[in-house]
Parts: sequence; structure tokens; C-alpha cells
Amino acid sequence: MSELIVFTDLDGTLLDHDSYSFAAALPALDRLRAANIPVILASSKTAAEITPLREELGLAACPAIVENGAGLMAAYSSNVEGSDYSNLRRKLDELPANLRRLFVGFGDMSTEQIAQDTGLPDKSAQDAANRQFSEPGIWHGSSAELDTFTNQLAARGISARRGGRYLTLSFGKTKADQMQSILGQFSTPTSIALGDAPNDIEMIMTADIGVIVHNPHHDALPDIDGERDGRIIRTKLSGPAGWNAALQQILSDHGID
Repeated sequence: MSELIVFTDLDGTLLDHDSYSFAAALPALDRLRAANIPVILASSKTAAEITPLREELGLAACPAIVENGAGLMAAYSSNVEGSDYSNLRRKLDELPANLRRLFVGFGDMSTEQIAQDTGLPDKSAQDAANRQFSEPGIWHGSSAELDTFTNQLAARGISARRGGRYLTLSFGKTKADQMQSILGQFSTPTSIALGDAPNDIEMIMTADIGVIVHNPHHDALPDIDGERDGRIIRTKLSGPAGWNAALQQILSDHGID
């Protein structure tokens, strides 16, 4: 059993914010695979999106956390049981019209609109729209209106969390919640978590070693408990280059060739 396990966000972390490429992370990925260290993808992406990416990364033997922690995909499987999506959309549509119109979710967009906004090809945009638990979208209102929006959602049991690109609505499970269940499957090795956005904070704080990956496309995350003692670090490089540099150093610190 590996002494290390890695949990990683995707967009803006392992994947480049603009190109979605992970090429700059390949040296560290190769070291991790050679050492049989599990790499758990943890993203707001759907199971349909993560399945081919997990295959391409050579990580099909690892479970994956989908839709910001709302679902867990087992190793060698593309299925995630259950669906709260229709209930989520129903509760969203119960909001007063003056608030509801300020949030444009994926369920309000055509595949072509999702493709245009994300920069994804049409097939990937279709996979992004194939949601089971959560609703990412674009907020068009003020900060004060956002506070009212999130408070009214919270009264309906829905949380709103900011990721690297979108405001994502769900019934509250986080990446950190699923992380805890996965650690038990792997006899709780030393955990490493990497992310760039507010919806990654709990996962980064839960890990034994946390890495905040620089992302120039949004405001830097606030100071987090654990940074002063070095348990949580920040990369200077952004995206997969920062991911690669951080993990290369951690692997060397642990004596892993």
C-alpha cells in the first residue's frame, strides 16, 4: 500500500485554465504512477467528463470525486448512483424571479452556449451538461444580491460555492467529505491535496499536505490555517506547471524517485 495519496482539482490546477492541457504536469504524473501512488481526481466536472480524462491520465484504477463532492465514482467505473439534479433545479426555480434571472446555469444553456462559454468542443460540452447532482452557472448580479441569493438557497438546503470559473449549486457535500471516505479505502496514507479555488479550501485543509496552485485568472485564496507552519504551501507557477513543481518537491522530500 502506498504511503502517499494525492487528491487534485482539475481546471486551473492539473489542467491549464485556458487549454485544459495537463502536459506540464506529466513529469510528476509519471513519477506518481511509477511509484503506484493513487491520484484521485476531485472536480466539479461530471462523471461523463471525468471518465475519459481519468483514462487518458492512466488513473482508471483510482476512484474519482465528481460534481464538487456530490458524487463518488468507483475505480474502473463510469457510474455514479443517484441524482438530485431535477430537485435542485426545481428549488432553484422557486426563487423570486428578480433573483433567479441573475443566475444562468448549465440547465439554462444550450450545448452550443456551454461550448462557447467554456471553450470545450461540443461532445465535451454535452458531457458537462450531463449533470446528476449540481448546477454550475454564471452570476450576473451584485455582491449584495449574491448574498440574498445564497441565503435563500441555503433556506432550501442548497449551498453555492465559487470555483475557478463558475458558481456551483449543490445539496452540500464537499470534496473533503468524499476525501475522508476514500482515505479509509487506502488505509489512510499521508494525503496531499492540490487546488486553486474556494471550493478546494476544505480539501486542502483536510489533507496532511496542502498545495494552493496559483491561478492568475481569479483572486488569490485568502490565508489558510496551516500556511504559517508549512503544512500548506502556495506555488509560484500556475496550473499544471505549479502542480508539477509542487509534487516533484514533495516526492523528493519523501525519498520517492
